[in-house]
Amino acid sequence: MDPLDQPLGGAEFAPKRTYLDTSSCGLLPRRTVEAVTLLAQETADGRPGGAGSFDVVAEARAAFARIAGVAPERVAVGSSVAVHCGMIAQSMPAGAEVLFPEGDFSSVITPFTIRGDLKTRFVPLERLAESVRPETALVAFSAVQSANGRTADFAAVREAASAHGARTLLDATQSAGWLPLDAGRWDYTVTGGYKYLLCPRGASFLTVTEEAQDSLLPIHANWVTGEELWANVYGPVRELARFASRFDEPVAFLSYHGAARSLALLEEIGIERIEAHDKGLAARFRSGLLDLGHVPVMDDSTVVAVPGLGHRADSLHEAGVLLSTRAGNLRASFHLYNTAADVDRALEALAG
Repeated sequence: MDPLDQPLGGAEFAPKRTYLDTSSCGLLPRRTVEAVTLLAQETADGRPGGAGSFDVVAEARAAFARIAGVAPERVAVGSSVAVHCGMIAQSMPAGAEVLFPEGDFSSVITPFTIRGDLKTRFVPLERLAESVRPETALVAFSAVQSANGRTADFAAVREAASAHGARTLLDATQSAGWLPLDAGRWDYTVTGGYKYLLCPRGASFLTVTEEAQDSLLPIHANWVTGEELWANVYGPVRELARFASRFDEPVAFLSYHGAARSLALLEEIGIERIEAHDKGLAARFRSGLLDLGHVPVMDDSTVVAVPGLGHRADSLHEAGVLLSTRAGNLRASFHLYNTAADVDRALEALAG
């Protein structure tokens, strides 16, 4: 039997349609729904200690750290990529140059452009590494481009940034969960949890190297960012946490109770196994598209974009196949709960 004929995750998933839109939102595992439902019911009943558990948040932090290849001390928890990027943007000195790929995701770019006193520069993705120059302070980009699934030359960007003394910011929202992430090789990574990490929306993760931490201003410091959690409930925080938790946002407990269960599932299955599964499905879809006379963006990515076919998304939805439209592209995105049958069903719908 072809391994692509079977989903990963077993009975954790039961989509009611052919769902090929994880790049918009991942499906929640059964265990995650149960965890969120349990906490919501406990909170409605009157839960001892309030609306959630900091121990469960610590579980989620540690699980993401293992997936990202860093120590838990290097991970901050939050609510969105935009908030993490905003903190980095507000910490930069006036006049600093930030380099982006053209057409990258708005939440990565806009926190920097609204400053008004930073120099922002945009270049084609394929020229990102060669465009780093001595005056570049930060290179910020997505590991996988949301609009078309393209990936940058990670090694070349790191080498160029290092050669010119620039820091790096990697948005792993479209990659973490299926593509191995070595977060310690980047000054900052930001990851929205509600796509390939299968978390409820409202869980996100920031990683900060020890060297980069000193230049990052904790602009939303709050009672949970102290070195001792319950010592800072009233009055100013006396001592910020020594590690990345100084950059935590106040926790959305429902999201993180679910996130801890979703991340545990990903660890049980294994990111390398998920990568092989997802890429195999994407390759099958690209091959089928070419057979139909459609030319997709060619990249070794689980996100497949087909230029000029965005208008077909509605008719595919009517046929029970859920994809999305981005920048005029028809975008399909495959994950562990998909199978070869899902790919074939989408191709049949397109052919029809």
